[in-house]
Order: sequence, then structure tokens, then C-alpha cells
Amino acid sequence: MSEEIDPLAAEYHYTQLADILERRIRAGEFPPGLRLPAVMALSEEYGAGTQTVRRALSILRDRGLVVTVPARGTFVVRELPASPSPAGDN
Repeated sequence: MSEEIDPLAAEYHYTQLADILERRIRAGEFPPGLRLPAVMALSEEYGAGTQTVRRALSILRDRGLVVTVPARGTFVVRELPASPSPAGDN
């Protein structure tokens, strides 16, 4: 069972979804090189709108975790960047 978006959380839904998908990528559920499910499939899985999913994927691209190839889909990068340090670790 996958994590769910918390509708009562202060965090935007697209940010929550990006964090959920990042955890799945880093856990190996979506291994390097794998094409992620389509926007519509992720929308249905998480009960989120397609724009929410697109914004989440944009965040993942900004984090260097995925690359989108037009007309092909969104793929996990071959080499994952290091996880950011938790707040307060200096």
C-alpha cells in the first residue's frame, strides 16, 4: 500500500506527492532507468488532479531524480543524487 496525500496537512498536495515519489524512488520501488507510471495512473493512485501530479514531477526534475522525454514518459535517472541532509545537520 502506498502512502497517501494528507488533505489536512499545511503542505501543498504536489509537494507531498513529490516527497512520496522521492521516497519510493530512493527505496528502489522505482529503480534507476524505470519509466514512472503515466500522469493519469499516478492521478488515480493518489486521488490527485493531473496538474498536481505534473507539479510533483516538476519538483522531482528540479531535485535531479527524474528526466522527462517528450512522447516517451518520465524516467528515474541512472544515478541518483545524494539525499539532502535533514534540517539541522551541519
